Amino acid sequence: MTETNLSRRALLKGSALVVGFALSSPVAALAASPTAPSKPVSPEEVDAFLALSRDGFATIYSGKVDLGTGVRTALIQMAAEELDLPLDHVGLVQGDTALTPDQGPTYGSLSIQNGGMQIRLACATARRQILSLAAERLGRRREDLVTEAGLVRPKAGGEGIAYGELLKDGRFSLKVDKDVAPKDPGSYTLVGQSVQRLDIPEKIAGRFAYMQDFRLPGMLHGRVVRPPAIGAQLQSVDEASVRDVPGLIRIVREGNFLGVVARTEWAAIKAARQIQAHWSEAADLPEQDRLWDHVRATRVTKDDVTMNVGDAAGALQGEGKVLKATYDFAIHTHGSIGPSCAVAMLSEGKLSVWTASQMTHALRKQLSAMMALPLDDVRCIYIEGSGCYGRNGHEDAAGDAALLARAVGHPVRVQWSRADEHGWDPKGPPTLIDLSARLDGEGNVAAWASEFFIPDGAAGNVPLVAASLANLPHETNNAPGNIIHNSGIPYAFPNVRTVCHRLAETPLRPSWIRTPGRMQNTFANEAFLDELAAAAGIDPLDFRLRSLGDERGVTVLKRAAALAGWDSRPSPHRQQGDTLRGRGLSYVKYELYRTYVAAVAEVEVERATGAIRVTRFCVAQDCGQIINPDGVRNQIEGNVIQTMSRTLKEEVTFDRSRVTSLDWESYPILTFPEVPEILIDLIDRPRDKPWGAGEPSAAIVPSAISNAVFDATGARLRSVPFTPEKVKAGLQRT
Repeated sequence: MTETNLSRRALLKGSALVVGFALSSPVAALAASPTAPSKPVSPEEVDAFLALSRDGFATIYSGKVDLGTGVRTALIQMAAEELDLPLDHVGLVQGDTALTPDQGPTYGSLSIQNGGMQIRLACATARRQILSLAAERLGRRREDLVTEAGLVRPKAGGEGIAYGELLKDGRFSLKVDKDVAPKDPGSYTLVGQSVQRLDIPEKIAGRFAYMQDFRLPGMLHGRVVRPPAIGAQLQSVDEASVRDVPGLIRIVREGNFLGVVARTEWAAIKAARQIQAHWSEAADLPEQDRLWDHVRATRVTKDDVTMNVGDAAGALQGEGKVLKATYDFAIHTHGSIGPSCAVAMLSEGKLSVWTASQMTHALRKQLSAMMALPLDDVRCIYIEGSGCYGRNGHEDAAGDAALLARAVGHPVRVQWSRADEHGWDPKGPPTLIDLSARLDGEGNVAAWASEFFIPDGAAGNVPLVAASLANLPHETNNAPGNIIHNSGIPYAFPNVRTVCHRLAETPLRPSWIRTPGRMQNTFANEAFLDELAAAAGIDPLDFRLRSLGDERGVTVLKRAAALAGWDSRPSPHRQQGDTLRGRGLSYVKYELYRTYVAAVAEVEVERATGAIRVTRFCVAQDCGQIINPDGVRNQIEGNVIQTMSRTLKEEVTFDRSRVTSLDWESYPILTFPEVPEILIDLIDRPRDKPWGAGEPSAAIVPSAISNAVFDATGARLRSVPFTPEKVKAGLQRT
């Protein structure tokens, strides 16, 4: 094997690590440093979330991270508001396991709802302590003082005292008081305002440093040689086949894990392409054109009954009209625009990993197990990735980098290729749904029953590819996310039974894509409800309102209809011509207990080609207290665009051995000219708790488009993606 003559002394000379992007703030410097200051990280402690400096600046420590969603700005707004500090006096450290509390992974639209509320309580506890210290110093009652712009001053007037002068070392040494009273929303000056996203100017100017830009001096570059088939065994490697590659440092083989490390990225790419390895054959995937037969035939491990009201089975046998339909939602990849990347360094028995993981605390535990290192000797440091949402390949790239760094004794950067990302990131699993319902003589839904065929498992750690290939300790259970949510329905029908058949296996390694399960399940529920409305000859909005007893749900439906100028009538809208136009409605109460969303999609369908064009999308949303209205609008726009792409275009393709949709040509996504006009109506409830906005509005997109296509054409689309071929087949059936 080829060995490097680089020395650790040369690499770490003077311990003066310098990263390859500009460090524009102390917060960025912390992210770049392999050593961290000692501080509390228990979420019970105020100091875990907050530090005040003597110059009046605050640093907030968040276990939740900004995946490009604007959470950084919103969390700073919440902290600055509660501390009565100017916005530019607050910085944020995110996802550093040595510095930030473990607030759980950044998923499920919980960053503000849970993570932000924890920070709010910590800051409220800190503000109360600041007032107490000032009262003691000034000889006044706490109730007679007020905080303002980093000062405590008497309400009656007089000189104030700066926060920094009240705390000796910037620490509070206090438990977070869960019963502390935060500020009255009526006094807010920052929360509820559209503050400009703090990350956007640097991104627009091309100066933002993503994970993919991170460098360490003397860092080496690694690539993993992927098996030609999922489940293939590595039988032999011809090391002489890459002997002529300049800059190659080492070939790393551990079980079925095969990688190369080189001085330059290009040398690593060249060696990975050139190396000759012999693998066993494997063909364990189902035939794609029989995917749904395979799903239906997969062993069921258990049934999760998610709603059971009355006697649905008995009520389906009554008088009236019975409808049945089957819906399916294809396997999707995350489609991250920037392929995953990580840098790892193992020095003196301590592993540091720079990663865009959405769950650095969980990744730390996975790496600790894989590397057989004590948990205290592993640190994961979050740096925002380019084009990252959901559990894509970033954690796996971190596992790759850690194994390669251990093999060569130097920091190693692993940059996944497009084929790595599309071929090896975990996938949103296939979803198959059978529905049936009965309408009574008045057009009311007398019975509703549904069966979902989805993999077993919940949220958790997705097994690392590197650990699996190297046969090192790793998880063996599926972790597709909490995909049973919104299989139940928000309507008050007298007889309802919804069941999720949990499957022992699913093709390709599953994980959660944006709005996992809620998107696929809401697609089937809201499109089938539209089928019932059409069968009853009732306007789709009226049909929903007659069975919805939730006033907040009624409000978002009416606001969405008003925003769109809803044309009240039954669907479909019979028409002639080459271009057919229609509108479709959809609604969700996210997980049946939080954020409400309703939307109207407007589409044009070309009769000859089957092409769908979404011309306008109108959304009304109630997510409780809104922290940053502009940020919430950003999230809704992102949800609509990304889910339109999933609905109209995206589908992972595969043969019996591997994924075959390895580039943007074979896995197309929505392009800028196809983005519709998006209108948004936000319903702010400043005295309520904030709910999530990162996922809910994705849930209603597929059904709204399906319902609009039906309104335009009379053809019902029950299979995502809505390709032109499926549309033309549907038109031929009408």
